[in-house]
Amino acid sequence: MADTSTARDPNGPKPKRLLSRRNIFLYGTLGLIACYYALPLYVMIVTSLKGMPEIRLGNIFSPPVEVTFQPWVKAWAEACTGLNCDGLSRGFLNSVIITVPSVLLSIAIASVNGYALANWRFKGANVFFTILIFGAFIPYQVMIYPLVIILRELGLYSSLWGLVLVHTIFGMPILTLLFRNYFTSLPEELFKAARVDGAGFWGIFLKIMLPMSVPIFVVAVILQITGIWNDFLFGVIYTKPANYPMTVQLNNIVNSVQGVKEYNVNMAATIITALVPLTVYFVSGRLFVRGIAAGAVKG
Repeated sequence: MADTSTARDPNGPKPKRLLSRRNIFLYGTLGLIACYYALPLYVMIVTSLKGMPEIRLGNIFSPPVEVTFQPWVKAWAEACTGLNCDGLSRGFLNSVIITVPSVLLSIAIASVNGYALANWRFKGANVFFTILIFGAFIPYQVMIYPLVIILRELGLYSSLWGLVLVHTIFGMPILTLLFRNYFTSLPEELFKAARVDGAGFWGIFLKIMLPMSVPIFVVAVILQITGIWNDFLFGVIYTKPANYPMTVQLNNIVNSVQGVKEYNVNMAATIITALVPLTVYFVSGRLFVRGIAAGAVKG
């Protein structure tokens, strides 16, 4: 006779019910929140694919009856931003020129600062760190006029490199805090072992710390690209019309008072402007979460 004890008393945990009350509440709530945040994006996309006659009917949630990409073409290459009618294309190039060196410089300097503050105690380190933390929370508006004077004296006012310098300076305090906290969370034994083996400041940083710090570098890249690419205030103050970044060009398109208000072009221009930070986040979002969880917000 076959032994049926296994069938009567199976081993292992009891299987969880897929449609339990807890799961229905949890996923239902997450679904509602996702829909709430995705609805504006949906409206923007469908509006950008409609012609103006269809938009005037007022059915903003309905999909386009006849799909057209002309609003996207006009937003990129034909929309007028002041005296120029070349769309967002010129602003995109300016934003790339501003963002790439600003991100590289601020992260390079801040990572070395955080590494030194975490592992190499020097005289005045605590004072230096306190000043950096204080600088991270100073409102930008307080520094606008002093920076105008400094950039003017340096001959960089209204230039792209002047804006690169501004973004690099304002990015360093918070990035230094992130890197310092991350390096503090790494095993101290690795640092001490490298010191015993004769490794110096740069040897430890380049050969040990950097390979272990990919998640926090991804966090820093996402934060900087998002902040710099989406910046409007510094772009409109410290540059001239020929050097305006993409966000300033977008503002000029959307708030133009000449002619008919083309909502499809405005929506297409807004989506185009947001594509770069969205792409960066979706490509490296998992590493962003890992960097936060691995010590980016630890004290």
